[in-house]
Amino acid sequence: MPDTTTAPPAGRKRLVSGPGLLLVWLYGVMVVGALSRSVFQISTEFDRAPLAYSLSAAAAVAYAFITYSLVRGGETARRAALVCCGVELAGVLAVGAWTLVRPDSFPDATVWSEFGRGYLFIPVILPVTGMLWLRSKR
Repeated sequence: MPDTTTAPPAGRKRLVSGPGLLLVWLYGVMVVGALSRSVFQISTEFDRAPLAYSLSAAAAVAYAFITYSLVRGGETARRAALVCCGVELAGVLAVGAWTLVRPDSFPDATVWSEFGRGYLFIPVILPVTGMLWLRSKR
């Protein structure tokens, strides 16, 4: 009997193989980090830095969507993840530049502050790597 737990459904190209597995793992870690950070901060001190905490929550949603798309596989999921990686990168670059130019706008850091410095710059590296991987899986 063939192992159907690792094979994608008929017609879906598998995206979680080789470097794709590392991408899923890293995006999963970022989901947990960004989500737990934003939930805690929004529930305990939202009035202190609402923009920063809301941006961290938005980052968590983007990470979760990309993780889901990579695991789901298939051409539609690949394209959706590719677009979301592009939006994520634009967000990281915009928020990263904003936090450097106008640090007074952010009384507390976001996941994307200073291009993800608090997260070892993974937030700026991950979408670029994701887009390269997803383009190669066409």
